[in-house]
Amino acid sequence: MPWIQLKIDTNNDLAEPISETLSDLAALAVTLEDRADQPIFEPALGTTPLWKEVCVVGLFDAETAIEPIVDQLEKAFGPLQWGAEPLEDRDWIREWMDSFKPMRFGQRLWIVPSWHTAPNANDINLQLDPGLAFGTGTHPTTALCLEWLDANPPKNHTVIDYGCGSGILGIAALKLGATHCTGVDTDPQALEASHSNAEKNSVADKLQLQLPEQAPIEAADLVLANILANPLIGLADKLSKLTKQGGEIILSGILAEQAQHVSDAYSPYFKMANPVQQEDWIRLDGIRK
Repeated sequence: MPWIQLKIDTNNDLAEPISETLSDLAALAVTLEDRADQPIFEPALGTTPLWKEVCVVGLFDAETAIEPIVDQLEKAFGPLQWGAEPLEDRDWIREWMDSFKPMRFGQRLWIVPSWHTAPNANDINLQLDPGLAFGTGTHPTTALCLEWLDANPPKNHTVIDYGCGSGILGIAALKLGATHCTGVDTDPQALEASHSNAEKNSVADKLQLQLPEQAPIEAADLVLANILANPLIGLADKLSKLTKQGGEIILSGILAEQAQHVSDAYSPYFKMANPVQQEDWIRLDGIRK
């Protein structure tokens, strides 16, 4: 079935009210897009920020009369900049799948979508579908951690993946030889995603998953924390206690201008290595004093 897109350029004050009105007017889907290339890297806790300039896109059946919808919107919100265009009927799922290929991190660690065959069966292959929530290796923060794990396989190590999301880092550590991993996340859905991915990769028996407030966690040989700079700074004391003496900590989710602040927070507990950068993002590595 073909569709038609109604695109409305507006500001962040009107974006959500307009999107809610479009839903009330029988839009099949409504999305918000950045129309000024404004990055939002680390929002404050409890907030859902929008860009200053937003494009609200409503998807309608091709037979829908768009002008009456715009008339109702303008009665509510005043004159609007808008345009409508047909959206051809295509196999969007197939196009999405075709856009993702197996990705290699380091020398032999691969993330392989479920619809692909692993490029090299003798390498370390994680089955994970890109584009889903919680982290799939496509972002530099995750890639930096995966590259470290490939170069430093945690054989016979215990691991903590703090802020585990999809479980990608903990699963990679287990497939690279770790004996046990504890995955921690504040979101129960992330724990469910981690368990599902661990089952797909045949390591669920070695992965323990829990919320932060649950049972105390024993210190591990390796702690992985791909979160964001401000939470990492607040967790410095806690994560140091979760790292065995002589153990290693890997921190990611840090913008370049934030790296020194995070490093300073961990320096009392760890001997910190030089930061490693990919695009705007930094990985910090440390050894527990």
